[in-house]
Amino acid sequence: MKSHSFDRSIFFLTILLVVVGFFVFTSASLGLLSRVDGAHFARTAFTQAFLGIGLGFVGLLTAINIRYRFWRKYALLIFIAALIATSLVFVPGLGFSSGGATRWIHIGPLSWQPAEFLKLAFVIYLAAWLSGARGKVQHFRSSIIPFLLITAFTGTLLLLEPDTGTFMVIVTAGLAMLIAAGVRWRDIAILVCVVLIGLAGLAATRPYIKDRIVTFIDPMHDPQGSSYQLQQSLIAVGSGGLLGRGFGLSVQKFSYLPEPSGDSIFAVAAEEFGFLGSITLVGLFLLLGLQGLKVAARAPDTFGGLLAVGIVILIVSQSFINIASMVGVLPLTGLPMLFISHGGTAMLFGLFEIGILLNISKYRA
Repeated sequence: MKSHSFDRSIFFLTILLVVVGFFVFTSASLGLLSRVDGAHFARTAFTQAFLGIGLGFVGLLTAINIRYRFWRKYALLIFIAALIATSLVFVPGLGFSSGGATRWIHIGPLSWQPAEFLKLAFVIYLAAWLSGARGKVQHFRSSIIPFLLITAFTGTLLLLEPDTGTFMVIVTAGLAMLIAAGVRWRDIAILVCVVLIGLAGLAATRPYIKDRIVTFIDPMHDPQGSSYQLQQSLIAVGSGGLLGRGFGLSVQKFSYLPEPSGDSIFAVAAEEFGFLGSITLVGLFLLLGLQGLKVAARAPDTFGGLLAVGIVILIVSQSFINIASMVGVLPLTGLPMLFISHGGTAMLFGLFEIGILLNISKYRA
């Protein structure tokens, strides 16, 4: 395969999103500063800047120069390593709990979220498996059954944390990869039904999921409880108007929005930059997704195309789910908006994934 220069449009779109995200994060963090001590704020800023952006761009530049077929060779080992790393959150003294969830590992002064590693490992392994089973994906036993088994290993760990949002992003990416691999639509429909039944079962057994679904159906339900975040988010988005209050002038981030620098950050951005700013942010992610799918379509082999599809859907679907949940189009998930929200591990792996995508673009047909 002949090597070309990488896709510059994806590279510059990523830089633009990170720069915009840094300014939005800085403004949203002022709301955090009013609630916590200075040391906690400094630690949050350091994690975002150093672990997220700094090491993330090192990872991006490294991944650009690693031929994407390398990941296929070690796909199973990477997937097993990610499963082991994710299971470490349950080890006493190593795993860290916050907000009723056990999702982080403490290493010295830093903490990281291994589920971000697991997302990428899942996509790499699924791409390797599907590309090796090209002649068998038309058969239910050779496509859907193995997919369910792979997803079961992943989902068991994530649902025990619990991290339902991340699990749904992984399932979404997996479905997109199955469609791209040529799995029959009848089998896809059966799989979607299985997923919906599973969600219904989770809602019946986990009260917090049921509360989020009830809030989605009736946003006025329990405005001081389960509907509080959505109510405050809608107030922030609505008060932004067409052009917004202006950079740094959000009111909701100080005392009302939960996690203003985390999963509520789109509401802060909408309040400060208005409808036009919100549409611009959505447009940047949409352009990134379209360019990424173009790379997938022009990939020189099946593995490269499926890997590109998985990475694009991981990044774009998570960000769109975050935005949709903040305006009441989808139930609240707690997922961060990649490149914008606070989350050093998410930023690090998001940029690393962009690096892999850019390497695939170098060998475009």
